[in-house]
Amino acid sequence: EVQLVESGGGLVQTGGSLRLSCVASGFTFDDYAIGWFRQAPGKEREGVSCISSSDGSTYYGDSVKGRFTASVDKAKNTVYLQMNNLKPEDTAVYYCAASYEVCVKTDYDYWGQGTQVTVSS
Repeated sequence: EVQLVESGGGLVQTGGSLRLSCVASGFTFDDYAIGWFRQAPGKEREGVSCISSSDGSTYYGDSVKGRFTASVDKAKNTVYLQMNNLKPEDTAVYYCAASYEVCVKTDYDYWGQGTQVTVSS
C-alpha cells in the first residue's frame, strides 16, 4: 500500500521555525520526486517545493525562496521541509506528494493527508 505521511505541523509565532516530515512507503522511493504543496482556506493549492530523491535537485516557489529548505534522507524514505522565518501568510495545510522521476507542477501520483501549519502574528 502506497503511503505518504506528513508530520511536524503546529502553531508557531511569526519568525519561528518548523520542520515538516514526509515519510514514504509502498513504492520505490528513489524513483520519485517529492513535492510539498499548501492550501489555505479559500485559496488555491500552491506549490511550495520539490526535491528529486535520486539526485537531490530542488525547486522552490517564489514565496518561500530563501526561507524554506527541502532535504531528503534516503535511508529513512523521508523528505523534510525546514521552514524558517515563518509568516502569517504561510498558514495552510501542507501536503507532500510523489511524482514519478521528475518534479512537475501538477499531476502527482500519490498524496499525503496533510498537516496543519498555523503562524500567529
